[in-house]
Amino acid sequence: MRRRLLLVEDDPTLRQALTFNLSREGYEVTSASDGEAALEAARSERLDLILLDVMLPGMSGVEVLRVLRREGVTTPVIILSAKGDEIDRVVGLKIGADDYVPKPFSRPELLARIEAVLRRHRRETEEPEKREELVFGRVEIDVARREVSVEGEQIHLTTKEFDLLAHMAGSPGRIFTRDQLLARIWGYDYLGDGRTVDVHVSWLRGKLRGDAGHNYFRTVRGVGYAFSPRSA
Repeated sequence: MRRRLLLVEDDPTLRQALTFNLSREGYEVTSASDGEAALEAARSERLDLILLDVMLPGMSGVEVLRVLRREGVTTPVIILSAKGDEIDRVVGLKIGADDYVPKPFSRPELLARIEAVLRRHRRETEEPEKREELVFGRVEIDVARREVSVEGEQIHLTTKEFDLLAHMAGSPGRIFTRDQLLARIWGYDYLGDGRTVDVHVSWLRGKLRGDAGHNYFRTVRGVGYAFSPRSA
């Protein structure tokens, strides 16, 4: 089945070129040129992913994303933005974007980012029992038994450390904001702040590090963290 994408881009030349290239790659592409049309399409159509430009006439891409997430639309979103739109990219990630691609971008880069986000989304929607064991080289996570081992030696993690590690490792490469992690691991009624996440990530780094100093948690400045397995 062809995967369906919504492309939101106000530049007609770029929109036409992207639609053509994505269609050649086997995607079914719907396009919109402004925020209002994007909202209508996202609400009414069954989509696998949204490519969302930040700078749109009328309602901005960030505001479109904010409305969609507030309404409970969970379709993966990749933000397309110029390098000067760093603040908008950060805000977009904080309110629920799955990734961003800075302009200008190459076709291979965009396609790779799309495939990566779609893969992560598929993993997250799989049955939990299909993801009970996570293996990343020297690090093995037994979700069912709540055990973690490094090079075959079991290491001790607190309850929250394990929950945080298992949640992030279940979607390697995905950027999580501190607020998302607080809500997921500590609950919406938790009274602490983002420093709680920082401290637990620091502890996990210390316990997992050792393979040539590899850092399994990538800091995304101004946003949060991503679990980053060591490359083969």
